[in-house]
Amino acid sequence: MTIKTDNRHLYLQVIDRLKKDIEAGIYKEKEKLPSEFDLSKQLGVSRATLREALRILEEESVIVRRHGVGTFVNAKPLFTSGIEQLNSVTNMIKQAGMEPGTIFLSSTTQEATEDDVKRFTCNEEDEVILIERVRTANGEPVVYCVDKIPEKVMPRNFTHEDNSIFTVLEKRENKRITHAVAQIEPMGYHDKISPILNCEPETALLVLKQMHFDENDEPILYSVNYFRSDKFSFQVLRKRV
Repeated sequence: MTIKTDNRHLYLQVIDRLKKDIEAGIYKEKEKLPSEFDLSKQLGVSRATLREALRILEEESVIVRRHGVGTFVNAKPLFTSGIEQLNSVTNMIKQAGMEPGTIFLSSTTQEATEDDVKRFTCNEEDEVILIERVRTANGEPVVYCVDKIPEKVMPRNFTHEDNSIFTVLEKRENKRITHAVAQIEPMGYHDKISPILNCEPETALLVLKQMHFDENDEPILYSVNYFRSDKFSFQVLRKRV
């Protein structure tokens, strides 16, 4: 069935129609869409109009185009969070009704770098603990985590079985993380991290860099988390000033 014309540009009508068809299950998650020739014929629009609609849908992560293979419906993110909400990865996974888990990769103690001295307002001779882990949801890898904590802050009885560093710091060291300064960046395929997270070649990563502070405004945790963009969606509440 062709789309019904209204006063809007045709490509906007095509976008709405395809979104409705996906929502209705006509085109299911990870399912391949018809060819451009067939789809433009079904919708009664030119291939140029269809391509513009598909371009925007790809930018919105509604679809993904695989070179030489075709166009597919993207899976909806399992985890959605407001970027203004400071939430641990563990809680995000639990809130989605899934079981959080951890695959420990490494833990090393090293001298503070120049950046660490600035971040934690520590001395060069102070030591910093670097922890690399993969967080899982129902056993599936979804986040690659790199955490840096001053050695003097890290609980001595911390074990690799501990999932949430937030909880460990609060319960064992009485240090409650209350706020963070965050920066989020998109990243394409990463040679090391993407295979660990079982990403398809076209699956992007969302990199969240955060400096965490306690209630005394003391910097105690710096984290760099690599989220699968097909699993996580972040949104921001913006208020007019």
